[in-house]
Amino acid sequence: MAMAAPLVLHLLLALLLGSGGQSRAEPERDSLREELVLTPLPSGDVSATFQFRTRWDSELQREGVSHYRLFPKVLGQLISKYSVQELHLSLTQGFWRTRFWGQPFLQAPAGAELWVWFQDSVEDVDKSWKELSNILSGIFCASLNFIDSTNTVTPTASFKPLGVANGTNHHFLRYAVLPREVVCTENLTPWKKLLPCSSKAGLSVLLKAERLFHTSYHSQAVHIRPVCRDAHCVSISWELRQTLTVVFDAYTTGQGKKDWSLFRMFSRTITEACPLASQSYVYVDISRHGQENETLEVSPPPTSTYQAVVLGDRKTYAVYDLLNPATFSGSRSLNLQLKWKQLQDIESQLVPFLHAQRYVSGYGLQKGELSTVLHNTHPYRAFPVLLLETVPWYLRLYVHTLAITTKGKDNKPSYIHYQPAQDRLRPHLLEMLIQLPANSVTKVSIQFERALLRWTEYTPDPNHGFYVSPSVLSALVPNLVGAKPADWEESPLFSTMFPSSDSSSYFVRLYTEPLLVNLPTPDFSMPYNVICLTCTVVAVCYGSFYNLLTRTFHLEEPKRSRLVRWLANIIRRIRGVPPV
Repeated sequence: MAMAAPLVLHLLLALLLGSGGQSRAEPERDSLREELVLTPLPSGDVSATFQFRTRWDSELQREGVSHYRLFPKVLGQLISKYSVQELHLSLTQGFWRTRFWGQPFLQAPAGAELWVWFQDSVEDVDKSWKELSNILSGIFCASLNFIDSTNTVTPTASFKPLGVANGTNHHFLRYAVLPREVVCTENLTPWKKLLPCSSKAGLSVLLKAERLFHTSYHSQAVHIRPVCRDAHCVSISWELRQTLTVVFDAYTTGQGKKDWSLFRMFSRTITEACPLASQSYVYVDISRHGQENETLEVSPPPTSTYQAVVLGDRKTYAVYDLLNPATFSGSRSLNLQLKWKQLQDIESQLVPFLHAQRYVSGYGLQKGELSTVLHNTHPYRAFPVLLLETVPWYLRLYVHTLAITTKGKDNKPSYIHYQPAQDRLRPHLLEMLIQLPANSVTKVSIQFERALLRWTEYTPDPNHGFYVSPSVLSALVPNLVGAKPADWEESPLFSTMFPSSDSSSYFVRLYTEPLLVNLPTPDFSMPYNVICLTCTVVAVCYGSFYNLLTRTFHLEEPKRSRLVRWLANIIRRIRGVPPV
């Protein structure tokens, strides 16, 4: 027995080492890629776009997953419990000025935007949508719990799935926007906690809240979708993309200079890549660098360059591989510097082929008009645009006044879908496919009537106005130059967000400005004055009557002292009056 015990221990140790070695030999099923894109804008500002992609080779709906390594467990459980096919959430402060800044990689509307595709196995989509929005509200510390049927729509043509989709039944799609939502540090903190390296290493060390929110544009988003695991797409993987875009304005920051550096923008520098990342790159747009009219100088010199057709234009990027020791070149940190040799003329810059504006017109508080102006600046190509309008129920649209004019002529849409609103139940939904001629301006207008709300339905600051969700434009814009199909695994993350099967065009989704509309508002100060006056009168009258009814009165004769009586008797004797 004494010799059997050591033998059993050796066998157990060998089994443990064998199982551990086998587990270490298995390849990891998840991977992380991180990248930062610095884009000098024509106005002299700088746009910084962070992308963190976590890919997990797992079937969350089919496999009983209990171990999470890089993929956030809280999001994985959401996908499994509510049978989510795709989830897209964005929190944005500010407005992307497309006309002056160019096309963004991924634009988002001001406020909070949430759109979700559910699996066809979901029986009650509205119930799952409500529960999912409430849970996301707690995860990201946002007011997504205010999403209800009054601001939720089901588009029929817009917001198609961006990943692998087995079906496109629009009844499993829900879309909502909260344009009044304010983004602050309490939304950024839980967003950073979803990163595998949090904010401790890699590109995430630059995410300093006080610098990110001191910008003219800030947008953070979470995108979850299924993607093909290989070229044959036999099995799928789940992809989580966390994106963050900020625009640093020289005049907003008070520096008044056009020269930039990582330390000047973020108050920090890059010291290392995330240890869990398989790829970690920094891209700097140097498309004008090396030309006769070059205006930008980048230092230190990049380790390599990358050329591609991005958003219809040929771009050249300086690439810094953070996993390559030569990137730091003996220095302990990487501090990229951008210096302008000469300022660019904003008027000489190419205006994007597609941009739009939206405004409200009219006078008084009874009727008005919503107008959306679409610009196609392409010199010789026409292309269709899918326009999505979501209008609250308290703006009652006159559909017969819908007018679409291009160059003074009527422009009949090839597809139109309208869902009327129901008071206090659902908003208006209007979708149209409009053909935009080359080098043209198209105006879409519709009149509305303002409704009078109940006094309990007004916001705490009703005179500030009520927000109207922005219009959404989806289009395939023609390329200026020919492009080759991109390899999703080899190409940068900023060029693989939207799937593309045609190299002659690229997909763009743009948003207009949110509108602020005034409604007929009662004088809320009058009820306050009436309540105060009534309470005062009641208090005074009731207090007086109560005092009189409850108080008891007693007669008491005044008691005189002996000295007073003695003096009084003396005076009486002098006057000949009998004493008291």
